[in-house]
Amino acid sequence: MSIKEVKAEEIKPYEDNAEKKGQVSTMFNNIAKYYDFLNHFLSLGIDRSWRKKAIATLEADQPQNILDVATGTGDLAIAAYRQLKPKKITGIDISVKMLEVGEKKIQKLGFDDVISLQEGDSEHLPFEKDTFDAAIVAFGVRNFANVEAGLKDMVRVLQPNAKLVVLEFSKPTIFPFKQGFNFYFKYVLPFIGRITSKDKKAYGYLYESVQAFPEGQDFLDLLTNIGLKNATCKKLSLGICSIYTATK
Repeated sequence: MSIKEVKAEEIKPYEDNAEKKGQVSTMFNNIAKYYDFLNHFLSLGIDRSWRKKAIATLEADQPQNILDVATGTGDLAIAAYRQLKPKKITGIDISVKMLEVGEKKIQKLGFDDVISLQEGDSEHLPFEKDTFDAAIVAFGVRNFANVEAGLKDMVRVLQPNAKLVVLEFSKPTIFPFKQGFNFYFKYVLPFIGRITSKDKKAYGYLYESVQAFPEGQDFLDLLTNIGLKNATCKKLSLGICSIYTATK
């Protein structure tokens, strides 16, 4: 069975029988102190513009209480505060070490009166239904142990007519960019990530998880099937990643 035939939930960072959720937490704990540097270095800094464009989809809505799922070190939450100036942003993640890095950044910037981070699971969000007027997630959905369950719980805590924004890697299709990017993504990026972060599997998992992720129309169909409306997809940087939006 090829990677493309495998569900995203079946791709795990490490080759053992432990559940994906625990493996993902361990992986991000291992690479937490290198994560921001590698993100910006390996993407040549383009990841910052991707986040800005994703957040820009919320500018017309002007949400005041935002949920950032799989917040990691808080980059998306910080960008959202700078662009939207909401009253409150709550970031949630299963990696304690990533959250520790994020909290230090947020405190240093003086944003801790608006942005709060806490440990939590995307499939069992510790919030009441209809709590948030927007939910955002960047490069995190493919790490969910159960993609559909995680998305459904995000929908549960959204207010009616609130928007969900998902920024996620996708696969370029234009020749020869597709071939060059695949070589970089499959071989160069994991090599640099391995020698820098000292985790042999983390950046190999990145490639594999992207290959298995239900991108494009498949993801739009998933958003529609869980009850969301007006689902859209916008590809960025020749298809390296995509912004998905939908409303409850």
